[in-house]
Amino acid sequence: MEKKSNLHLKIMVIVGIICAIIWSFPYLYLISSAFKPGTEVVSIPAKFFPKELSIENFTGLFVAICSTLIAVVLGSLSSYAIQRSGAKIAVFLTIVVLCLKMIPTSSIAVPIYELITKMGLYDTKFALIIVYAAINMPFVMWIMLGFYEGIPIDIDEAACVDGASSLKTFLYIILPICKPGLATSFVFTLFLSWNEFLLALLLTSTEAKTFTVGLSEFLSAYSMDLGPMCAGALIFSLPVMVLSVFAQKFIVQGLTAGAVK
Repeated sequence: MEKKSNLHLKIMVIVGIICAIIWSFPYLYLISSAFKPGTEVVSIPAKFFPKELSIENFTGLFVAICSTLIAVVLGSLSSYAIQRSGAKIAVFLTIVVLCLKMIPTSSIAVPIYELITKMGLYDTKFALIIVYAAINMPFVMWIMLGFYEGIPIDIDEAACVDGASSLKTFLYIILPICKPGLATSFVFTLFLSWNEFLLALLLTSTEAKTFTVGLSEFLSAYSMDLGPMCAGALIFSLPVMVLSVFAQKFIVQGLTAGAVK
């Protein structure tokens, strides 16, 4: 009797797995097609697995993540060097960082466009990555400066006495303490890159077009497709809302820790 019940249970599990695979197959094919080049998606006969992986359909996400990583890494390093330098020039550099943060993007959009065009990087992902990273780096530095000021310099001196270099002290001692600050900087910088429109409109045409630029194309001089545009805006905002919910704890903790000295 017990063997029959175990056999019945195994059969039910196998049937359930087969049904789950069949029902999820369209979604799995959708995910696979998202990583295919445009020509391969409509090719006949259709193939489940892509011949070559492509991220051309995730331009905005790829640019936002890469630029955010660069801005957080370089911004945290430079702000640590400024805060721990102890020289009079550190105050001047802090003021420069705040001034850079206050510069409107619209006031430097044309010079950036001319520079990128002369460098031959127009309509490339690399151009968007370096521009977004450069623009958002002062924001990262501004946040991280507050965290570094709250960490006693005695910790650095103790690590130096133990034989640790400045880089090791930063990587293995200071950064773990500043995890809330890094999380806050990463999330907010990712949002800034993800939502950016003006520079993406100026620096791209077809190959490196981001989601925000694609949404704007629903509005033209002869048509106004508000329905599809609203649907696209909803899909565009979902990743941000989901990430905000999961990162809320780190954001609140980071902002609170950076504000208390």
